[in-house]
Amino acid sequence: MPRIPHFRWFIIVLVFLAAVLNYVDRQTLSALAPTIQRDLAMDDRAYANIVNLFLVAYTIAYLVSGRIVDRLGTRAGMTVFVVWWSIANVLTAAAHGMRSLGSFRFLLGLGEAGVWPAASKVVAEWFPARERALAIGLYTMGATIGATVAPYLVIPLATYPFAEKLPFIAHVLGDGVGWRMAFVITGALGLVWVLPWLLFYRQPKESKLVTSAELSLLEQSAGEEAKANGPDDAVPWTWRQIFSSRVVWLLLIGRLLTDPVWYFYQFWFPKYLHSVRHLAQDQLTVTWIVYAAAAAGSLIGGWLSGVLVKQKIAPARSRLWIMLGCACLMPASPFIARVAGLDAAMTLTVVVVFAALAWLINLSSLVVDLVPRSSLGTVFGVVAAGSTLGGIMMNTLVSFMVSGPSSKPSGFLDQIVNTVLGPLLSLVQGAGYGRWFLVMACLHPLAWLMLWELRNGPRNQRA
Repeated sequence: MPRIPHFRWFIIVLVFLAAVLNYVDRQTLSALAPTIQRDLAMDDRAYANIVNLFLVAYTIAYLVSGRIVDRLGTRAGMTVFVVWWSIANVLTAAAHGMRSLGSFRFLLGLGEAGVWPAASKVVAEWFPARERALAIGLYTMGATIGATVAPYLVIPLATYPFAEKLPFIAHVLGDGVGWRMAFVITGALGLVWVLPWLLFYRQPKESKLVTSAELSLLEQSAGEEAKANGPDDAVPWTWRQIFSSRVVWLLLIGRLLTDPVWYFYQFWFPKYLHSVRHLAQDQLTVTWIVYAAAAAGSLIGGWLSGVLVKQKIAPARSRLWIMLGCACLMPASPFIARVAGLDAAMTLTVVVVFAALAWLINLSSLVVDLVPRSSLGTVFGVVAAGSTLGGIMMNTLVSFMVSGPSSKPSGFLDQIVNTVLGPLLSLVQGAGYGRWFLVMACLHPLAWLMLWELRNGPRNQRA
């Protein structure tokens, strides 16, 4: 079998495609939210609960999926999670109310979280330090491409006249056949992806496709890291070490504070455009601009910190300097809600989303830089759990900001969140989207001041 030069980039393309499918499946609900809410008689509070169920499952999965990937290995771990979430997405076509839709989205969340710890291990196994941020940027760009593609893929399906053209499918799926077919088709694509993954992915030393020059590069990089990090680098951290590590907590809080910005643009920005900017369902394809900006931020943010690493600036400092530039752009956020024209609002959105994703890439790279490879999946999952906790809080806050008192009984998620955030929710209820755009201006600068403590890099700060 012929060997492929630079095979590591082929591997990251596979991870990129998994990320595309991950976000297509995730964004199908938000892209079709107005239609699905109408068909299933769901208000915005119910929609927020559905999203929160996904995020609760995502948080739970993050806490355990990294450990599963560390135990099963990257190849098997990735396979398990892609198959799981793809089947869950297909099953969503059977939803006929809030409970069934929430159950299927919960299952989707349990599967989708696992791809990111697995992807971080792919980068650690196949890329030297100077290329890691770019590799992470590439597969994260897959997420934004997936979010870009999703509306163009699923909105036409939701409006396709199945009853006239394919009546047998309409008969099987019933009312709302268009959006139901969107879940079936997007879920099935993930099952197709598994085939090349199982065929091509191996550890570098086990692969018959990697060249001797590339293998030598990877072994040299691994040797340099092992020498720099000391003999404990190969020893997995215990749960006690993980949860007593200052580095882990700083990274976790950093994601808790800043990831809600990206979650907002995934789950609520199309609804903002629909309800405040008065765009119709078929006009929401304009959100491709947001996700294109996210893709550019992912790629350029990773590339820029790689440039600094090549100039002999320590990896952690390189990431943090790029993150400072990103934090300085976030105060543009409040003006998105204030400008009159859609073009001006979308231009400002591009700036903010670009900065948010460039930040996220470098924050994710810090995890790979600062954590031993033997525990990377586990720690990455724990840190990422902070992301979904922040997303849940954002989701609840925004739902209260954009709606008045609910006429329906509180669900269990409402009751839990009200117990923790009750006074704050009462304060912001009905304040509108503008209040949240103002909050987003402050989160990244605040997080950067906290994360600057990590500038001296690895392991002298760990447990």
